[in-house]
Amino acid sequence: METEMKNITRHIGHKIERIRRIKGINQETLAGTLGISRQTLSKIEQSDTVEEERLNQIAQALGVTAEAIKLFDQDAVVINNN
Repeated sequence: METEMKNITRHIGHKIERIRRIKGINQETLAGTLGISRQTLSKIEQSDTVEEERLNQIAQALGVTAEAIKLFDQDAVVINNN
């Protein structure tokens, strides 16, 4: 079970980036909402892991749940931009 969860959350930064792009939000805007630099957000999007508190902040800014980010599969998900 633990291995399954590691596989699900692998490349969490890439999942954050894909959701951000699908929602039409650029790095500068999301970074500003989070109170971090664009460079810091870029590093997060390149990370395999993100600490839970930061993930919750990002999820809220993107209008999704942290769980939705963890389970995100770009081939199986439709996101409502409303």
